[in-house]
Amino acid sequence: MRVALIHDHLAQDGGAEKVLAVLAEMFKEAPIFTLLYDPANADKHFKDRFIYTSIIQRLPGGVRHYKWFLPIMPLAVEFFDLSGFDVVISDTSSFAKGVITGDHTLHICYCHTPTRYLWSDTHSYIQEMKMNKYLKKIVALFLNKLRIWDLAAADRPDCFIANSRFIARRINRYYHRPSEVIYPPVATDKFAISQEIDDYFLAGGRLVPYKRFDLLINAFKVNGKKLKIFGNGPDLPRLKSLAGSAENIEFSGWVSDEDKRRLYARALAFLNPQEEDFGITMVEALASGRPVIAYKAGGAREIVEPGVNGYFFAEQKIESLNAALVDFRADALISQQIKQSAEKFSEAAFKDNFIRFLEKKQREFKTV
Repeated sequence: MRVALIHDHLAQDGGAEKVLAVLAEMFKEAPIFTLLYDPANADKHFKDRFIYTSIIQRLPGGVRHYKWFLPIMPLAVEFFDLSGFDVVISDTSSFAKGVITGDHTLHICYCHTPTRYLWSDTHSYIQEMKMNKYLKKIVALFLNKLRIWDLAAADRPDCFIANSRFIARRINRYYHRPSEVIYPPVATDKFAISQEIDDYFLAGGRLVPYKRFDLLINAFKVNGKKLKIFGNGPDLPRLKSLAGSAENIEFSGWVSDEDKRRLYARALAFLNPQEEDFGITMVEALASGRPVIAYKAGGAREIVEPGVNGYFFAEQKIESLNAALVDFRADALISQQIKQSAEKFSEAAFKDNFIRFLEKKQREFKTV
């Protein structure tokens, strides 16, 4: 069976790249096709693989400033010739699903979300752009054209896998396609319970506006409790400015896997103030035996079980979050039970579920 993997772009080490890494481990001979590849940011799992990039890789600034080349990304994906493969697996939240395959190729799309800036987040995406209203209108017109392509591209896979029930509903809403839920793989076996718990709350990940770290900072400036935030991203300067001289808020920056595991294991709780498609960092915290306090929306509703492995707060407001922190008791939940709740999101569970899905779809495809 000849398998090919296709991914939007290898320019960072995020949740989608973690899924691709496990797929690459499962299909060791499969080449990886992607719009562009930046070894400096995404070489950890892929340095020994055959990686085929698009024309964007060879254009001036194509890797460093790849977002400038958004208008040609649909065309660049369609240039890939994957007709010689039996199975194509696209791991995507934007363009990879639009690859054109042959009549005898089964195309499975693992969808992290319908493209955010075209569908669910399109209005906020335009509003947050730092440009005048006339340029924003031009961008809106372009996104409208791109939305038409995206909808056509969503018809190309033979079947969809969603990374959560939340995303399955979104796929049905925007693409009118059914999907099966297979949760993303998390290396739960690499996290352990600590016998020592420190006095800080923890948050982290890629520092971008929609993840609402600003809500945490404003809340902790009021409550005075200790907060640690790990990770880097374009929102870091704004968040540091917002924190100002608050001595109870600490930015850890990029941390090694070992340091991140220690931060999880010794935190009072992990905080998730945003609406996530899924939420790998929440699962990593649970695998460390620590509870999660999350905004009650998105993937968190499928991960957090109130009174078992964490708690919810109802509104993205300082008062709602701080009320949850006042009620929180670090010793009210059992660490072993918290860790056990993470196992349904393990890499082993993902592999088993994915192979069963693949075999079922191959039988159906051959019958047709």
